[in-house]
Amino acid sequence: QLRKKMQREKQRKKAKKQKKESKIAVQNAEQDANEPESVDSASAPVFPPTFSVSEIKNKQRRHLMFMRLKQEKRREKLSLKKKRRKEREALGDEAPPKPVPKTIENQRVYDETTVDPEDEEVAFDEGTDEFSAYFNRLTNPKVLITTSDRPRGRTVRFCQQLATIIPDSHVYYRRGLALKRIIPQCIARGFTYLIVINEDRKVPNGLVLCHLPDGPTAHFKVSSVRLRKEMKRRGKDPTKHTPEVILNNFTTRLGHSIGRMFAALFPHDPEFVGRQVATFHNQRDFIFFRFHRYIFKNEKRVGIQELGPRFTLKLRSLQKGTFDSKFGEYEWVHKRHEMDTSRRKFHL
Repeated sequence: QLRKKMQREKQRKKAKKQKKESKIAVQNAEQDANEPESVDSASAPVFPPTFSVSEIKNKQRRHLMFMRLKQEKRREKLSLKKKRRKEREALGDEAPPKPVPKTIENQRVYDETTVDPEDEEVAFDEGTDEFSAYFNRLTNPKVLITTSDRPRGRTVRFCQQLATIIPDSHVYYRRGLALKRIIPQCIARGFTYLIVINEDRKVPNGLVLCHLPDGPTAHFKVSSVRLRKEMKRRGKDPTKHTPEVILNNFTTRLGHSIGRMFAALFPHDPEFVGRQVATFHNQRDFIFFRFHRYIFKNEKRVGIQELGPRFTLKLRSLQKGTFDSKFGEYEWVHKRHEMDTSRRKFHL
């Protein structure tokens, strides 16, 4: 008992000493911070070239030193920016062009399958592919939306909100039927698309988009789903007008096929009176979907209001023909460990 008592006393003294030292260090740091900054570079503290802030053991002192270094860097950056701006103003028209910042998009690895709109081979493929009947105005889209077995409330609401975006779309419950049995019934009733929303732990996580009657079938991973009630500053519910469709950055042959697949979901002639627009924006192989209403404030300014829902798609596979998980022939499958070796390599 006496030994334990002595140990406790020793620990108490040690903790008291550490507390006192940290208090003194903080006071010294505050005094240094309150000193005027107009100090000559000769009188400023000079650290060795290999010095790192992480070497400072005291946490408060280290944090203050780090913040001070950060502020100095910001000040240097601003002064350099002002100097460059003055030089550009002085040179006028003779000023060199502004440097373009490096991004993953403009440093993208060149893809051999990038589509040239004037290419005869691409034009021939577009005239003979599965979507040619739609683009030649021989068919009108009619969409069936269904879910996996026993869907939960969030997935059901997501399907209902998708049906308000896509004209002439119908929501039906699966009732345990296999997709191989559903597809012939859809074809017999004149549907041109089958959309299946899959879920995991009550959250939508997958989307199968099957073009009828001849395919292809695309499987997407779904993430970041936000329903209308979950969105802030959203507009009123969309009207029944046919929306306009915007497809961004589908540049490769695969991306071109996926873009045509999304375009064929909507009727040919949008109703501009409704001022509604559906956007599929591809960025780094993630397809972001947004649904907006716009208004022209004057000749130059336009206001937009998001209506929802919003979600993000990531292509997992593209299959020839209609859905067939056993014997289907795949045009493209995303193999993560083989294909995602470079951050600057994109497939769409």
